[in-house]
Amino acid sequence: MDDGYGRDGRQDFIRGAKDIAKVVKKQAGKKVGRSVDKMADEYTKRSYKRFEEEDDDDDYPVQQSQDGDGYYRNDSRANDEEGGHSDSTEGHDEDDEIYEGEYQGIPRAESGKTVPVDGIAPQAQIRDLAQFEAERRKDQEELAQQYETILQECGHGKFQWTLYFVLGLALMADGVEIFVVGFVLPSAEKDMCLSEESKGMLGLIVYLGMMVGAFLWGGLADRIGRRQTLLISLSINSVFAFFSSFVQGYSSFLLCRLLSGVGIGGSIPIVFSYYSEFLAQEKRGEHLSWLCMFWMIGGIYASAMAWAIIPHYGWSFQMGSAYQFHSWRVFVLVCAFPSVAAISALTTMPESPRFFLENGKHDEAWMILKQVHDTNMRAKGYPERVFSVTTIKTVKQMDELVDMGEGTAWHQRWRMKLADLFNQVWSNFMAIFSPEYRRTTLMMMAVWFSMSFSYYGLTVWFPDMIKYLQKQEYSSRTKVFIKEKVEHVTFNFTLENQVHRNGEYFNNKFMNLKMKSMVFEDSLFEECYFEDITSSNTFFKNCTFIATLFYNTDLFKYRLINSKLVNSTFLHNKEGCMLSDFSDENSAYMIYFVSFLGTLAVLPGNIVSALLMDKIGRLRMLAGSSVISCVSCFFLSFGNSESAMIALLCLFGGISIASWNALDVLTVELYPSDKRCTAFGFLNALCKLAAVLGISIFTSFVGITKAVPILFASGALAAGSFLAFKLPETRGQVLQ
Repeated sequence: MDDGYGRDGRQDFIRGAKDIAKVVKKQAGKKVGRSVDKMADEYTKRSYKRFEEEDDDDDYPVQQSQDGDGYYRNDSRANDEEGGHSDSTEGHDEDDEIYEGEYQGIPRAESGKTVPVDGIAPQAQIRDLAQFEAERRKDQEELAQQYETILQECGHGKFQWTLYFVLGLALMADGVEIFVVGFVLPSAEKDMCLSEESKGMLGLIVYLGMMVGAFLWGGLADRIGRRQTLLISLSINSVFAFFSSFVQGYSSFLLCRLLSGVGIGGSIPIVFSYYSEFLAQEKRGEHLSWLCMFWMIGGIYASAMAWAIIPHYGWSFQMGSAYQFHSWRVFVLVCAFPSVAAISALTTMPESPRFFLENGKHDEAWMILKQVHDTNMRAKGYPERVFSVTTIKTVKQMDELVDMGEGTAWHQRWRMKLADLFNQVWSNFMAIFSPEYRRTTLMMMAVWFSMSFSYYGLTVWFPDMIKYLQKQEYSSRTKVFIKEKVEHVTFNFTLENQVHRNGEYFNNKFMNLKMKSMVFEDSLFEECYFEDITSSNTFFKNCTFIATLFYNTDLFKYRLINSKLVNSTFLHNKEGCMLSDFSDENSAYMIYFVSFLGTLAVLPGNIVSALLMDKIGRLRMLAGSSVISCVSCFFLSFGNSESAMIALLCLFGGISIASWNALDVLTVELYPSDKRCTAFGFLNALCKLAAVLGISIFTSFVGITKAVPILFASGALAAGSFLAFKLPETRGQVLQ
């Protein structure tokens, strides 16, 4: 039967097209920006047109394809199908090399007419993109339903509990990071001679690092995988936490704690997203709430280690005056252990199968789900049960080709890959502000900000208020001596919390003693001798020193305010810092004890939220806990003593933890898997920004008024609880 072209003419045409395709491929090398198959397709179309013009003698019939999207010369499509091996459909012949990143084949007629990208009209591009997004959305919906069914078959057992403890270590490391700097500041300020401004910056730098890390690692986790990103972030945290225990200068220590914070910033967004993708719907809320307990364990671990290590000043050594390694540095080193343990344990766990399915990796996901199923069934005593799933829905992927060129240097290729990765992360971030998610994202931003502003502001304000009350109580016990005259007396005992005015001291010796919170005003020291003196918050104001010797003391001239020195000498002064704050071992113990109690107080709230999360729903838990926390803020006005403030701190922490648990679960469930870590990371970064603002504002009112912090905290919590009711409830829904 004649096919219109004649058999010889048609075969010559096909043979010529194949030859040209081979030549083009060999010339293209690794250039993948424009696929070889598209070049061959262009050549084919031009050849058809030229073939028609040259053969005017014959009238070749044209047959339209059944789907109406293109035209084919009778059996041309059938020829491609029966051949089963063509450059235009397979991407290579037996003797051809498959080039890196090469586009493997072109769509058949059923997929629509293929046109080179440069030649597509804008309307066609928009239509094709909209069609792709619609197909991708449909795939995601089908995958969500099937994935929930698969998790039901896999069951909840040994695998999930193993992953629970592994990820719990990563969350514990985040909890430890929050407390490290606050615990070491009283000791580190002595070694590094920190001013008030430097101490404030050191306290906030961790939050700034965690803010950057949450956004960075959250975005990367949606592109390169949860497990891999978490390993990288924890490794950065461990390395710089280790370095920070050895560096000596303030700037170096500040940089190490900043980078350590950047590393641990990825913990919360990735851990919750990662764990949720192994949990079935009826277990998700409860077990994500149980996971939050590891943050509490991290705080308890930090408090206990600080209590056990820092006050033991004998745990130290130094090499001259240039290098010192005191007990607080041992504490910093010990605080890196949870992160190191999390890295070691995480290497034994697989990647999230949901991430693989969202990225078209069916076989990898199937193997992991089979591992989950078999592990749980063996632990439950049913090793004979077989994983019945054979095929899992994967999400349609868009080809992402990057033109790297044949002679591109390796560093240029890396730069191009990083730029492409950045563009992917940024586009994913912008997607959470698309019309579909914009309202949800803005509402969640408001809730996260209000919760963080009030919680972190108050939890830092509480200890500062306790220290202020301690200082007030200490000042109330100050002894005042006026116009005393002391001659020929040797002082070799601790002088503490005294004020001496208009005194006269003649031929006295102050030897081997400590001066704590001592003030001498308008006093005369004549022929006195100071030796081996260590002082804290000690000053001489408007005093006169005549023929007085200072030997091996830290009474520098900046402690002598508006004082006169007549024939007086300083020999072998101690190197040290002027510490204007009152501090001793008892106050350090109190800081650790208060933090320990405040962290332990969240245990009841954790248990209640875990047991009720799947029963009353996320929104009721979030809004209800916020309202009760708001009411509890008004009791702060009654905190006029140290014990009362500690009790209020425990009350507030125990109530507010339920809000945080509900907010974490809600954030995981409101966003689809391909945007989950990105959204969680962004919201957690906003949380850390709110924490910095809350801490800065609340602490500025310490000792001035309690009304402003109370009003700020209660107002933020009231706004957060109101907005929480506007969010959609996710209880009982499959994971998007």
